Amino acid sequence: MRILLLTQILPFPPDSGPKVKTYHLLQSLARHHEVTLVSLVRSEAEAQRATALRGLCTEVHTVLLKRSRLRDLGYLVTSSLAGDSFLMRRDASPELHALLAELTRRQTFDIIHADQLNMAQFAVDLPGGARVLDEHNAVWTIVQRMAEHSSPARRIGLEVEARRLRRYEARLCARFDGLLTVSEPDRAFLQLAADEAGVTLPPTEVIPIAVDAQGQPPVARKPDPQLILSMATMFWPPNVDGVLWFAREVYPLVQRAVPGVRFAVVGARPPQSVRRLAEEDPSIEVTGYVEDPQPFLEQTAALIVPVRAGGGMRVKILEALARGLPIVSTTIGYEGIALTPGTHVLVGDTPATFAQALITLLSNPAQGEALARAGRQVAEAVYDWRVVNPRIELLYEAALTQAAVGRR
Repeated sequence: MRILLLTQILPFPPDSGPKVKTYHLLQSLARHHEVTLVSLVRSEAEAQRATALRGLCTEVHTVLLKRSRLRDLGYLVTSSLAGDSFLMRRDASPELHALLAELTRRQTFDIIHADQLNMAQFAVDLPGGARVLDEHNAVWTIVQRMAEHSSPARRIGLEVEARRLRRYEARLCARFDGLLTVSEPDRAFLQLAADEAGVTLPPTEVIPIAVDAQGQPPVARKPDPQLILSMATMFWPPNVDGVLWFAREVYPLVQRAVPGVRFAVVGARPPQSVRRLAEEDPSIEVTGYVEDPQPFLEQTAALIVPVRAGGGMRVKILEALARGLPIVSTTIGYEGIALTPGTHVLVGDTPATFAQALITLLSNPAQGEALARAGRQVAEAVYDWRVVNPRIELLYEAALTQAAVGRR
């Protein structure tokens, strides 16, 4: 089939959650179909990196997305006046609409695949075969959960945005011919929003995010590691919230029990609030983006996922499983992933329980090794892209049938 894939972020290099998911999806699609990739980019340098995907795609196109605080302020004002979502207005792009109009004029695509809710606005009215929306998250739930952990003044704005997003997300999902969610909780959240909005969701498949578990060996970790590692993009608000919560409320408890412990925060674009952690405590290192995290992985006693808001699946957990790393997470952190606490992951939702899980691994490396082995087995059997992504064909077939019925 001819597939038009629209992505909100260029899926190369696969060094963050959304990129990993979409890159492996692209690998799978390219095996059997002709894929035209159209992606938003944030810089000319990023646009240049798109050339690396030409081996997988028939065509690759990029459109520069211009962002600034001044532009964001304008979008905030206009969304407030119009009563719609700030997050969706922020990604509006007349240039992208024009490019897609030209591409769909030149040829007919069997599948138009919008990757993430941000791209749905560009795909929903395009002519062609079947339109599929790939929901990395039930986006409204992320904003709602952020509101629950925010100050009273900020909470009001986030709750308003969550309500607008919930209505928008449900109504837009209903206009597609097929819907992909990455977890059962996300599917349930979208169904809840659809019921409230009085709309019907299209045929839906739950297809988890996949990683390259079979293609990489587990990390050879050093004996008796004393490093706690956070590895996540630090411009994503739920990740920032989680790291700050851990550093301020959990880490001091661990330090008292394990005096030589260290904490590394690895991830692109950490805000000042996170960078300040290293200034206040010499046992904390904030690196920013690291091209090769292998030295950190080899010293890691546990990768932590202390998120208290979020949706979808945490790719950092899937990659840690594939690399054979012990994991300590909140319940929300491993939501949607088929793991058994105590066997594949240790879980803590309070400072005391999260800290105790880490103290256990720091003082008993053998337990960490057992977690790592069990987690690696799950990654290979359940979450490798070669196992997971062929299921997209079932959704495409259902979407094509739905589109044909809708045109009658």
